[in-house]
This record gives sequence, structure tokens and C-alpha cells, in this order.
Amino acid sequence: MRSAAGVTAALALVAVGLGAGPGTYRASAAPAGSTVVREPVAPGVDYQAFTVPTSQGSARVHVVTVDLDQPGVAADLLFPGAVAARATVSRMGEGAGAVAAINGDFFNISEEQHPGVQATGAPSGPAVLGGLPLKGAVPDGQRFGGPEPVGDTDEDVFGVDADGTARMGRLVLHGRVRTVRGTLALGGLNQYAVPVDSIGAFTSQWGAVSRARAACGTDDHRGAPCTSETYEVTVRHGHVETLSDTPGAGPIDPDTTVLLGREAGARALRELVPGTPVEVDYDLTSTNPVPYTFALGAYPVLRDHQPLAGLDSITAEPRSAIGIADGGRILRLLSTDGREGTSSGLTLSELAAVLQSLDCAQASYLDGGGSATLATRDTGTGRVTVRNNLAHQQERPVPNGIAIFSSR
Repeated sequence: MRSAAGVTAALALVAVGLGAGPGTYRASAAPAGSTVVREPVAPGVDYQAFTVPTSQGSARVHVVTVDLDQPGVAADLLFPGAVAARATVSRMGEGAGAVAAINGDFFNISEEQHPGVQATGAPSGPAVLGGLPLKGAVPDGQRFGGPEPVGDTDEDVFGVDADGTARMGRLVLHGRVRTVRGTLALGGLNQYAVPVDSIGAFTSQWGAVSRARAACGTDDHRGAPCTSETYEVTVRHGHVETLSDTPGAGPIDPDTTVLLGREAGARALRELVPGTPVEVDYDLTSTNPVPYTFALGAYPVLRDHQPLAGLDSITAEPRSAIGIADGGRILRLLSTDGREGTSSGLTLSELAAVLQSLDCAQASYLDGGGSATLATRDTGTGRVTVRNNLAHQQERPVPNGIAIFSSR
């Protein structure tokens, strides 16, 4: 059985080989029988594919390398138009005019434990779009996907700063609801799960999906029953317009904010009456003084060129990840083949080893399994095409991702 260290050793010269010119070639240090493929996608954007040994066989790895210093090259949030909406990576990428794209955050994919409650499709972590807060992080216990590595939280993100530098970080929601009766803390923003005893805000960017899921589960247990104590207040043009005992659904107007309270939050909102002045303000803050232009939920596996302690070394899955090199000027979008082919997938420990061998200083993993998708623009047809072999041979709709653009 190979360890993650063994994967690193086998890849050491593969990473060097990836600097060669376009075309198909065999790197001398590649695992036996492994062909390394490299193709230009656009100026400053290249695609590579190679095979690595794993503890359970081998995994086919697909990587897009992006030079953010190249004129005309940029990264942004891949977004289907609403938080509670999904579309395939290739469709979103082509619609946005991207030259490459990868799937993003874990998301509310099913609701088997809450019969009658609609799964929202909304992502777990925070998101920033166009430099503005898009959504906050659900409580850690409400996250979909496997157990988080020690030290990770649903506030962890990958993003690009206003100065064009890629970095990992954390985004924490800070918000308030000011009324004539006092100030209430805001516990959520466009989230499929609102913390117990708190109030969540929903804007026009949430979409039309029911908000009922936000009152289900607890901060520690996603499958806990939905609370029966809810209250919803619709604020339009800064004044309370309508009240409801149950969470609603349907599009929200751009000049409207819906406040959904559960338990103590519901009781606080019951004090409001139609016509009451209400001011809602919020922000996503981080320790870095330079704000994000875009960000999405992503979970660290590599810091300062070193894998994090305690990464799982047992469970191999199809993986997607984002790596950062050269002080935040180089990105590596990585995805593996799905389970149906000969690829075994990677454990988190092996994933960190691959990213480390590709000279990434920082790296985070994204949603994997059936969501793992990497697509690039076909230089012949101009269409955005999936490059990895997908789980179940079908592209899964996802709520967000990372898009790469080139104006040249």
C-alpha cells in the first residue's frame, strides 16, 4: 500500500515535466504506464492530465494551471443566478464565457431526514460575488459532505482579492436587524440552515425555493427535526410589510428582505407589526484587510507547502480541489476521474500530496464524488467541455464553482 509520501515521491518529476511544451509526452518519473498530457487552453491557461499511484490502485488527475499575472486572465465565481439554484459546470462556464471551470462548494443535496421539506441546492459555506456578500456559512453540523478535517470550519473559503491575489481565508457573517424596539443579531444570510434561536435574512439572490429548510436540524445535527417555532417578516423599503407563522417560498423582490426567525429569533420577530421601521445590515469579514472580489466555501488541506495534520488516509473518492502557488499568482484547478473507470480517486491525504507535488503553497478541497467536474474550452469548437471522466457518466448540477477567463 502506498502512503501519501509515496504519492509525493512518484510525482516529484511529473510536476517538473508539466513545464514542457504542448502535446502528449511521457515524463521519466511518471508512474509506470502513465502518459502525461499537456494542452494550451488560452494564453496563461494550460490543461494537464496524468496518473498517480494511490493506496487503492491509481487515479487519473486533471489539472488546469492559471497564471493570474498574464494580461487578460482572471478568476471569478461560477454562479447559476441564485443561491438556491443549480446548473452544470459546463453550462455555467459556457454561459459566462469562461475558458475553464471547476465545481465548488458542498451543498444541500437531499432531505431524506426531513420528509416533505424541499432540498434547496444551496451551498454550505460563505460566498462573495462582485465584492459583495452573497451568503453566509451554515453551522458546521449542518454541512453536507464527509467529516471536516480537524480545524476546518464552514467559514473556510478560497477566493481572489481586489488586488488580484488568490488566497485562502475565513469569512464570518456580522449583521444586525435594527428596530424601534432595539437591535437583534443576524445569524444567517441566504442560508439553507439558520442557527438555532437566531434570525436569517433572505434577499432576492436567494431565489424562489422554499425557505422551510432553514428551520430544520440544529447547529450540531443536520438530521434533527425541524422546529415548529418559526416566524417570518417581510421588510420592504425599510418597513415591515407582511407577517407569517411559517416560512414562505417564491421570488423575493430586489427592494425586499425576508427575515426568518426560529425559536428565540421567532419570538423576537413576533414583536414587530406592519409598518414598523426596520434596517437590516450585514457584512462578511476576514482578518485580511484586502476584501475579496469573489469567494466560495473550500476546506484547507495544505498550508505553507505542508499537508494539514489529521487528513483522512482511508477513504478514496473522486476529488476536486484548488491550489495556490507563487504567492497567489498561480492557480491550479484539480479534479480526478469518477469511480466508474479505472481511477480509484484520492484520499484527502493523497490529494494534499498531489497538490504539494505541484508546488502549491496553499490548497483547499471542494465538493467531490458525483460533483467532481473540470471543464475547459475546446480550442477547436469553442465549446466548454468536461475533461475528467464523471461519476455515473453524467454531469451533476452544482450551486457554484470557479470560472477562469481569458480575453486573449
